[in-house]
Amino acid sequence: MKNKIILFWIIVALAIAGLVAIKMKPTSLGLDLVGGARLVLEAVPSSDVKKITPDVMDSLQYAIENRVNALGVGETVVQKVGDKRLMVEIPNITDTKKAKEFLGETAQLEFKEPGQTIDGMQEWVSTGLTGKDLKKASASTSSSGEWVVSLEFNAEGARKFADLTKKLVGQQMAIFFNGKLQSAPRINEEIVGGHAQISGGGEGGFEYSEVKNMVDLLNAGALPVGAKIIEENSVGPSLGKDSIDKSKFAGIIGISLVMLFMICYYRVPGFIASVALVIYSIIVFAIFKLIPVTLTLAGIAGFILSIGMAVDANILIFERTKEELKTGRSLFTAINSGFDRAFTSIFDSNMSTIITCVILYLLGTGTVKGFALTLAIGVLVSMFSAINVTKNFMHLVFGTGELKHPELFGLRASDINKSYQAVETKKEKAKFGVLN
Repeated sequence: MKNKIILFWIIVALAIAGLVAIKMKPTSLGLDLVGGARLVLEAVPSSDVKKITPDVMDSLQYAIENRVNALGVGETVVQKVGDKRLMVEIPNITDTKKAKEFLGETAQLEFKEPGQTIDGMQEWVSTGLTGKDLKKASASTSSSGEWVVSLEFNAEGARKFADLTKKLVGQQMAIFFNGKLQSAPRINEEIVGGHAQISGGGEGGFEYSEVKNMVDLLNAGALPVGAKIIEENSVGPSLGKDSIDKSKFAGIIGISLVMLFMICYYRVPGFIASVALVIYSIIVFAIFKLIPVTLTLAGIAGFILSIGMAVDANILIFERTKEELKTGRSLFTAINSGFDRAFTSIFDSNMSTIITCVILYLLGTGTVKGFALTLAIGVLVSMFSAINVTKNFMHLVFGTGELKHPELFGLRASDINKSYQAVETKKEKAKFGVLN
């Protein structure tokens, strides 16, 4: 009983911590609830990538998602439109200029070497060393106190950079960012170790804001090809505050009716399940705020669906417990047996749902991912709620004695049978399975 009391206070502490998190943390809402900006990008072939293939578009989509997430934007929708376009929806941003700042431009980093055109004019020729070979970028200052971008290449990039500087000893090597020449330092000797700097920006060097912007974009991931914005517009909330309020009201009505049914049909266990359901909802919503999860209408649907699955687990448990009580088992034994026998069904059902959520999250678009994420979190917490919270409360309320009031479980006295009890018997009879 001591362990059960400790678990009870742990559950209470989790509920209180969840309420604090809900109060302190803001709720992140999706584009369909609060509006935002929508941009359409078109992939542009380059000298390295002459044809836009589905693989190139997959890489571009992944890079754009990383870029937006790395710049601190909430969950966005980045999905392919046609063969070479991406649609990007960013919630809570109605200023498209600000949205483009969040998204960044093409952010392509290239190292080039001197070359000549057919007419004998000097030009810069690509070397194959690009931002894709970059491991990390950071803001720092040069020996003269100017702001510079420090670059650290990955293993492959470090090898390319060493070969390139060895080849260009006594010559210039140009550094381009977004197609613009940033600096063209003279290479005096081979540079090993995979480190370089970008300086420039006119007289006095870069401003800190310029360096910070370059560092953020480079760390967010290099784009495999260029991407130009061909369409931009602001999107108003399609549901709005009125619809959000109606959704809350509908959710409260639905949960209240479920609780009413549980209490009327299962009596005291139903009331315990309702309390556990409230604790479950607090914990799940707190997790949504802590991660944080951007709630779209689809995400809210996943959350409400997980509440239904949490109730379903309690129904399985209570029906099993009632069957055990009907055979004449004690309360403690019946409750334990009810939970143990129902666990397999609950686990199989929830695991099937979680596997489906994983598939939807990996293969779906932003809206589908939101639904899958909220449903998966809800299902995982519902298993904890049904197995630990409800069971703990049942033991604390009913104890370990006999069932003296069957009506507390929605049973009649005539439903309860007497259990058979084995008593000591002679050894000669015991070996033949005979009990007194």
